[in-house]
Amino acid sequence: MIEHADRPWGAYTVLAEAEDFKVKTIEVQPGQRLSYQRHSRRSEHWFVVGGEGVVTLHGESIDVRRGDAVDVPLGMAHRIHNTGHVPLLFVEVQHGDYFGEDDIVRLDDDYGRLPPRSALERSVQGRPGPH
Repeated sequence: MIEHADRPWGAYTVLAEAEDFKVKTIEVQPGQRLSYQRHSRRSEHWFVVGGEGVVTLHGESIDVRRGDAVDVPLGMAHRIHNTGHVPLLFVEVQHGDYFGEDDIVRLDDDYGRLPPRSALERSVQGRPGPH
């Protein structure tokens, strides 16, 4: 084990990493889901080894369970939601040239981790910014 981190939705463990890949196990607790996010410098391959859930890829829902695999292309919005009663466990293989947490662009998040919206974004949606 190279690294382990607890998150509001569960936990991940880094098993292996090199310059152009990283391998993790990710455990999502029942009823929890990861951020709806995308990456600009890596693609991902997920292989479900336990539990069941729903993967959202670019707005499309895909039911997954043990033995299923999902490819997340570079730049595609994605998330996984544990819809079962036991932890959802999957192996994630990341491929790219950078794997830092700052390559996560969160589009939706259940845990308050979205960046503050800019005044421009608020004005485009008809909401005034702070004065």
